[in-house]
Order: sequence, then structure tokens, then C-alpha cells
Amino acid sequence: MTPADSLTPATTPSPQHLVLLGACETHLEVLRHLSKHPISGTPVTLLAPSPRHLLPAMVPAYVAGQQGLQDCAISLEALAQRSGVRWLRGSVVALDAHHKSIQLDDGSYLEFDWLSLDMGTVQDRDFIETTIPGSREHALFMQPVDAFISLWPRVSKMGDARALRIALIGGSAADVEVALAIRHRLPNAAVTLVCSQTALDANYSAKLQRRIQAVLRTQRITMLQDTVTSMSAEALHLGCGADLACDIALLTVGAKPPQWLKDSGLALDKDGYLALDRHLRSISHSRIFAALDISHQVDCTGPASAIDALRAGRTLAHNLRAAVDGSRLKAYSPSSMPLTLLAYGKHSAIGCWGSLTAQGRWVRWLKDWADRRLLARFGQPDVLR
Repeated sequence: MTPADSLTPATTPSPQHLVLLGACETHLEVLRHLSKHPISGTPVTLLAPSPRHLLPAMVPAYVAGQQGLQDCAISLEALAQRSGVRWLRGSVVALDAHHKSIQLDDGSYLEFDWLSLDMGTVQDRDFIETTIPGSREHALFMQPVDAFISLWPRVSKMGDARALRIALIGGSAADVEVALAIRHRLPNAAVTLVCSQTALDANYSAKLQRRIQAVLRTQRITMLQDTVTSMSAEALHLGCGADLACDIALLTVGAKPPQWLKDSGLALDKDGYLALDRHLRSISHSRIFAALDISHQVDCTGPASAIDALRAGRTLAHNLRAAVDGSRLKAYSPSSMPLTLLAYGKHSAIGCWGSLTAQGRWVRWLKDWADRRLLARFGQPDVLR
């Protein structure tokens, strides 16, 4: 060893920082895997705007008054602590994929070496206002769900005092279930589901559509195949030229990826969604991965269900570890036959798996069991008792 060598300090590579941006079900599953198999030598930060994640599958139960808010949410701080992950509360203002930097709403910056995105879509209120004038002033937006949940008790209290005219503008499975939940909570309300002119979600089988339409009729929910062209304080103005009297308008349409993705430098598709390869990795930045909600997967035909989110979470957890370690990535494969479960009334539900459909008390038992299992999976084992 030369004198010069003896004066040269030994250098150790700095730890690779992994940031999990957003906390929907896919990242919850990643955290669950990290609690069992941490990535050695790699600090992980979970960044989310809220200290809890409200499970979408359980929002209708809350709206129906069948579950309390504490029974529908996952504590992110507790889950992160069990997983050995730092939890940081904040919202994203900008993402610079090239310089590996995230700007937060408090003006601070968070640097990363590896990044995974799972924050879901958002409703662009300015854009929706251009397509449905009056919506910003008169509609109750369903996203972000925490904002809607905070306002729902006021709506239900109004509904207890007088019969409300409530319209839900949408047509997805979640919209149908929320409409049915509103009917259960407010039996005297006039509830209308305003779908597009193509009726319910085109991904539904004909059998499932018939079952849904029959249940809507028996639950006294009106379904209109029309568009809303504008809205005022007391009515929705429809494409057919008619007006629909309305006290409360719930809006689910217009969901898009976050606006800051446009200037992130990440490759996007024509609709502004993140472009991913089959490993859930950005096609333009190999150190950035993402969940399904802000991407259009070639093999996915509809919104990611909880089952698809968990499958993606398992793949994402493997690939994040493999990417950091330099080992082989795994391709994501969505479920070929997703399970749809829609609750209504006190003890009933509709189920669909592939070409099979069913409804009744046993389907509701299955849905309630699946919801409890999902809660228990992420840290609330007492819900199974």
C-alpha cells in the first residue's frame, strides 16, 4: 500500500432510496410484502396526502349507514410502521422524472432513486366544468373520496329531515352500488342513476346488466340513459332537452390521471395515462414503476378491481426488490375472470364471475366476508371476530 493509498478514505455506496407515492390497494400490498421481506439496505418512504386509506369496496357500506368510517379505512402510519417504512404526509405538486425529484405542496422536495406510483385517478373539476357547466357550483364530486365522505353525513342528515331528490351521474359498478346504498340509507329519497346513452358499463355481461336493472327497479331507483349537458341549483339539464329536478347531484365522471403527470417527463399514452411495460415499469424511465390506476394496461379491459390491485401489488413488490437487486423482473398478469359483487338492501347482493351470475343472501355473505378479509389483510384482524 502506498502512502497515497493509505490517505484515501474507503467509500461506501449510499443507500438507494425507494419512494412509494400514493397509498391505494396496490401499494398497501407492497407494504405488506415489505413487512415480511424488507429490501436490505434500501430505505423506503411512503408519501400520501391522508393518514388513512378508505377502501373503495367499503364506501357503499359507509354511505348505507351499515359501517362506521373507522371500519372502512386502513391506518397508513400503522401499516408503514409495521413494514419498516417511513410515512410522510403530503401532496404532490410536481414530479421531475429526469432529476428524480418530487415537489410537495409545502414547498419541500423529496429525492428518490427508485419510485413507484399508486395514487389513483382524480376528477379534473375545471375540465368537467367545461363539459357540464354549473358542476363546480352545484355538484358533489365523488373524488377525492375523503372529501365526499366528509360531506356525506350532512347530506344524509338533510335526507332525514325531508325527502331529497338525488341524482348520481355515472354508470360503473361502483356507481350502481352507491346508488343502492343511498336508497338503503334514505328510503324516502327519489334516487336517479344517470348513465350515458350506452347504458351501464359496456364490460358487464348481458345477464349481469339484466340483474342490475331488475334490482334498480325493485329498489325504486330510476335509470336514465342520457347525458347531463349542464346543471343548476334545482335541476340537471339533459341531452334530450328535458330537466331533471335535483337537490343533490353526485358526480363520478371525468376521472383522469393527476395533472402533474403531463410535465413529469414520463412517457404517457394519448389519454394522459402512464405508459408501462408488462413489468409495471415506465417505458421511458426504468427506475419508475406504477400500479394500474394511472395506466392503461393492454391486457386490462376495465378499472382495476381489488383482486387485480392485489395481484399487481404482489408483482410490483417482487419487481421493486428485483430492480434494486439487479435480478430478474416478473411480468404482470391480470385476472382473466374478475369477480364483481354489488351489495343492496340489508342482506342481499349481486355477484358475477365470468359468465356466471347470482344474487341473494349468500352472495351478500360472500361480499361481506371478502371485505372483512381485505381489512384484516392490511392490519385490522379484529374485523374477523
